[in-house]
Amino acid sequence: MEIKVNALMLRAADYGENDKILTLLTAEYGKISAAIKGVKKPSAKLKFAAQPFCFAEYILARKGDKHTVINCAECESFYDLRTDINKFYAASAAVEVVSALTYEGGECAEIFYESIKTLSAICTGEERLSLIKFLIFLLEKSGYALSLDSCAECGSPLINADKLRFDMDSGAFTCFCCGTGAGASRVTYNVLRKLAGKSYEKDFICEDGEKRALRLLREYFSYKTDNQFKSLSEYIRII
Repeated sequence: MEIKVNALMLRAADYGENDKILTLLTAEYGKISAAIKGVKKPSAKLKFAAQPFCFAEYILARKGDKHTVINCAECESFYDLRTDINKFYAASAAVEVVSALTYEGGECAEIFYESIKTLSAICTGEERLSLIKFLIFLLEKSGYALSLDSCAECGSPLINADKLRFDMDSGAFTCFCCGTGAGASRVTYNVLRKLAGKSYEKDFICEDGEKRALRLLREYFSYKTDNQFKSLSEYIRII
């Protein structure tokens, strides 16, 4: 049996001498693992299908629960992501988190289409802001949404607070004196509010705040999923 899917290539793992196992993200079926044969040979016609960030129409032969790529038509290679080290690691971080939060057999159309949109935005715009916005979106869709409004303990507004805390269990910010979570800065909080589409203090938006926001998001994702997120850590290191 053959199936045709539009898919984003999330990960390629070596298998045998010339083959790879691809992890593909689809709107209809969530993640699919699929073998692609002979792709490590220099003359392989489907070599592009196993490249990072390949967005393509994949034709898969399905036998039981196993899939094999038998043809592929590229829709977008996102080539610019491979010519800029910052963009490459931002995109790698995005697909790394997507892979950790999606499953085989589960419909994930919103995440699929937002992933394509985000890779395009990283190609053409400010990769740091695009990545933070995407990570906030993924948290919401995965049931781990950040609470960015009033203090989770006393209900006081936090928008003018100099010092805050962030609770990993609830994903909520609190006044510094109310909570018991790790300390969080005013710039971190305002960057997250801005990229979540909420009101924010313009004087507290800066590159340092963006880097701090990424660190907080990495720690929160790691806490919730028990993953290390190496590409995200490397991106934070180089920016």
